[in-house]
Amino acid sequence: MNAKQDRAQGALLGAFIGEALGVGPHWYYDLKELHATYGTWISDYTNPQKDRYHDGVKAGELSQQGFIIQKTAEYLVKHKAYDLDSYFKMIDQEILPFLDGTPMGGLGGYTSQVMRHVYQKRVIENTSWDSLSSHSDTTESLERNIPLAIFLSNDLRRLSHVVAENTKITQSDDIVGSLSVAYNLVLAMLIQGHKLDGQLGDKLMEKVHSHEIPFHAVTSSNLQAPEKGKHASSQEGLFASPDALLSPSYMARAALDPDITIEPAWKVSLVYGMPCAIYHMLPASYYLAARFSDNFELGVLHALNGGGQNQVRAMLTGALIGAQVGLSNIPKRFIDKLVNKDELLQLAKDLTQEL
Repeated sequence: MNAKQDRAQGALLGAFIGEALGVGPHWYYDLKELHATYGTWISDYTNPQKDRYHDGVKAGELSQQGFIIQKTAEYLVKHKAYDLDSYFKMIDQEILPFLDGTPMGGLGGYTSQVMRHVYQKRVIENTSWDSLSSHSDTTESLERNIPLAIFLSNDLRRLSHVVAENTKITQSDDIVGSLSVAYNLVLAMLIQGHKLDGQLGDKLMEKVHSHEIPFHAVTSSNLQAPEKGKHASSQEGLFASPDALLSPSYMARAALDPDITIEPAWKVSLVYGMPCAIYHMLPASYYLAARFSDNFELGVLHALNGGGQNQVRAMLTGALIGAQVGLSNIPKRFIDKLVNKDELLQLAKDLTQEL
């Protein structure tokens, strides 16, 4: 295993670990209730409480979104490529049969609003795949694209188009698309060996201006009025602005600035917001991944202990830190206690064999 493969495998296992850690204490918005149930510091996998989210899932198991990420990774290993039609077929045959369309049902003991919508349209109404996306502002599409960020980490242009296309399957909002593509580009950059720091945004913008990343560049060195008949922008891109590529570096600067203090670090959830929307999840995840860039355990546990949508926060933070420290530096206890760990480790190896 070379260094890039180590980082790529760390990204995938980091996502799985974060997802599994969140199964027990998921969605406690009242921190007093969270502390009364699980103590003031959760440090390991836990069982969910009876009649709450993920009831029936055991400590160390993945819930439904982790299962979807796993299925996407398995799809890429099997096909050794990404094709939208075959991906649709995989969802129809290997994911939707495990759902029942209800919020507290389906594999993993909870089905998100996005996936309930997909189930309703595909299974109940037999709607075609090209007309079932919704206006959800959550992170489901971003999460299932993590294996694509790993698989295509050497081809950022292709990655951008694929993630944008895949996001549109379920979520039609362009802001969600832009933020989803940006996160997965950041993950790919970390796998390549770049740092999550104040300069990462500049590196990404250089790729925008060189047309490697298909974002719309708002300004250029030529500040003159455009010629008649020509578009005012310097580049046509997938999204209206490249700002989603810049925000990770601002979060990193905040995390590394000695004059900015969030203590304890789990209170980042109170600063950026505890709810599920993508614009709450990403800033907190970027902050924690930059602050604990060399400490997987502290990063994911602070993400977890922030309450609210802590499962996604821990999953996204886990992927970002895993891509920085590599699988070899993820504490063994988190891997050993994952249910089906051997299967997941082999999947990570198979997904990254060409890197």
